[in-house]
Amino acid sequence: MDRRACLHRLSAVGLSALSFSWMNADTILKRKIPASGELLPAIGLGTWQTFDVGNDSTARAPLKEVLKTLVAKGGTVVDSSPMYGTSEDVTGDLSSELDLNARLFIATKVWTTGKENGIAQMNRSFAKLQRKKIDLMQIHNLTDWQTHLATLRAWKEEGRIRYLGITHYTESAYTAIENSIKNNAVDFLQINYSMLRRTAEERLFPLAQEKNVAVIINQPFEEGELFQRIKGRALPEWAAEFDCQSWGQFFLKFILAHSAVTCVIPGTSKPHHMADNLGAGFGKLPDENQRKQMMRVIG
Repeated sequence: MDRRACLHRLSAVGLSALSFSWMNADTILKRKIPASGELLPAIGLGTWQTFDVGNDSTARAPLKEVLKTLVAKGGTVVDSSPMYGTSEDVTGDLSSELDLNARLFIATKVWTTGKENGIAQMNRSFAKLQRKKIDLMQIHNLTDWQTHLATLRAWKEEGRIRYLGITHYTESAYTAIENSIKNNAVDFLQINYSMLRRTAEERLFPLAQEKNVAVIINQPFEEGELFQRIKGRALPEWAAEFDCQSWGQFFLKFILAHSAVTCVIPGTSKPHHMADNLGAGFGKLPDENQRKQMMRVIG
């Protein structure tokens, strides 16, 4: 049973993916950005692969609905990168067509070497995303990070960006990340973390909290591996104790239950998956004992 089948089963028993009880909750969970105290919705949207559709109007249509669903339920964070093909262009076009661009917390990245190349690439991102100011500019996978960090500091001072950060997605980079955060002021760290990959919890989360760094989580579903783990299995009844109504929410609520996590950005091209993901940001979160119980389910 894949994720679509899981949601279909919920629908069959009267729990439509677009009418979960959490839709009636007051507001989506928000977490403080330590550098400013600004509140950020805890569920956002990643655009790797899913928004790389170019000018294909048929492929763009559901992405419009994804963005509409995100904002309608209180989300704002959309994360992209020049590495993601046409994702920046598509995000900029669709959010502007929907008149939602100004309501989004847009995060993107610099992914090149050399100061001038970095500046040129970031300027292109501003144009593609149709923004005069980017909310968060991140150094993608620490590529030439010392060079770009100097540029980003200057741009933050000038008001061109609001926050700066670094990103990666593999544990092999954790030592470099630790050194970077210990010795440099950054506002955000984007890193991998899931029920299957928890090393960041031990090595990076305490340091981020010590240094007042916000944490964005990528790869929360391990590219679908978590859904394969529970294939054919029913959601445990006790998941309702923390207002969880789907396996997707189960995986996301586990992540959000850690206090170091500011926002998680699962990617999707399907509006009903966006709605389901947002459900993790409403209602209760599991406590530590419940998290241990959740881990036993995954094995």
